[in-house]
Amino acid sequence: MTNLVVLLQAPGAGGSNFSMLLIGAMILVFWLFMIRPQQKKAKQAKKFQEDMQKGDRIVTIAGIHGKINKVNDDATIDLETSPGSYMKIEKSAISMEWTQNINKAAAATTTDKK
Repeated sequence: MTNLVVLLQAPGAGGSNFSMLLIGAMILVFWLFMIRPQQKKAKQAKKFQEDMQKGDRIVTIAGIHGKINKVNDDATIDLETSPGSYMKIEKSAISMEWTQNINKAAAATTTDKK
């Protein structure tokens, strides 16, 4: 029985160092491709929400298009969906990607008309 236990043990200390190096490399790759981009995206979204002002055209996460009528101090905005029709929504409910895409499309059509 002692011979079987001896055969199953790890061979020397060199394998331990390689395993630690491999685990460290996996953590680094995970951080580079998963955590860092999420933090960057969250920072951009926060900046986008802070820089909103009256007259900006936006799209909510639910797909509601409108123009900002008023930015309130309590992290909400008044959104004009059609002339005379207003909604009060949270700033966090605004989709940064959809809003940027709609603004790019609007800018492209205005430059095409010129």
